[in-house]
Amino acid sequence: MSEAPQPAPVASVLIMGAGSVGCYLGGSLAAAGLKVDFVGRPRVLVDLRAQGLTVSDLDGGRHHLPASALRLHDDLPADLRPDVTLLCVKSGATAEAAQQLQAALPAGSLVISMQNGVGNAERASAAAPALDWRAGMTPFNVAELAPGQFHRGTMGALAMQGRPIEPALAALRLAFKRQGMDLRLYEDMRAVQWGKLLLNLNNPVNAMSGLPLRAQLLQRDYRRCFAALQSEALDVLGAAGIEVAAMTPLPPRRLISLLRLPTPLFRLLAARLLKIDAKARSSMADDLALSRPTEIDALCGAVIRLAQSHGRSAPLNARMAALVKAWVPGRRPFYTPGELLAALGLAER
Repeated sequence: MSEAPQPAPVASVLIMGAGSVGCYLGGSLAAAGLKVDFVGRPRVLVDLRAQGLTVSDLDGGRHHLPASALRLHDDLPADLRPDVTLLCVKSGATAEAAQQLQAALPAGSLVISMQNGVGNAERASAAAPALDWRAGMTPFNVAELAPGQFHRGTMGALAMQGRPIEPALAALRLAFKRQGMDLRLYEDMRAVQWGKLLLNLNNPVNAMSGLPLRAQLLQRDYRRCFAALQSEALDVLGAAGIEVAAMTPLPPRRLISLLRLPTPLFRLLAARLLKIDAKARSSMADDLALSRPTEIDALCGAVIRLAQSHGRSAPLNARMAALVKAWVPGRRPFYTPGELLAALGLAER
């Protein structure tokens, strides 16, 4: 019996937003043999033109693409005809990027939002209705270790809205598989996106701690902050009747209970969750360190807006959003575990 034929590679992929996630995904696809174009900001492109692009992961994988092999663009070329575009800009830049794509790409072009938060594909579709917008999800953390070097420090399967019979998505699955990553396809991404957002509520905790992710998660009071933000968000989601997909081996409520355990017990029971290398940190920590706008409004802000739309409030997420917006590098030190707990009003709980 002959083996089923493998899908042919897509001819080209456009990365719209060559930041940490965009460079990692695009670099991985290029290493798998696909033709990849990168559109990004000058800060990143200058480094890529000088150093090339290196992608690595916590399992020891590493690929280097020399600068001469990279297709880099400061602006979106009008003559690009990618088979699929991955939108990787920050959530606040969604509408602007969508309009640029609609002006350059043929009507009906497939664009997948791989951004944090929920609702980016819908916002993009409202700004650029001529394109075929799909929701996607990047589950893992990517850190920029050095100019042109992007490292995946955590695990997880990529997710996109679509069906396996679609040639472009089938080919992406094969290309990512060659690089040791799973891509799962869903007809409805909402539960997956909210499940990822719940995990991303640790991003501001990590950013305020100033620590690598693993070191931060091994501090119980930081975990209590994370658990409280998740618990409040789950209450809001329940009131809104929104289902949430489990993004870890544990359902969300059981994960919260695990996070609240004393650290020796947490370390013992959360071995898989703690499979994070020492280089991993949240993208929000990088943004704060470089005085760039963060995605706090796409994370805690999404919980706040959902609560308000159902006549509720989300005070813990509102306090965390305010802390992130007020924090300026050098103006005050990072928050100790106890300080962050107190700032969220959780010290007496």
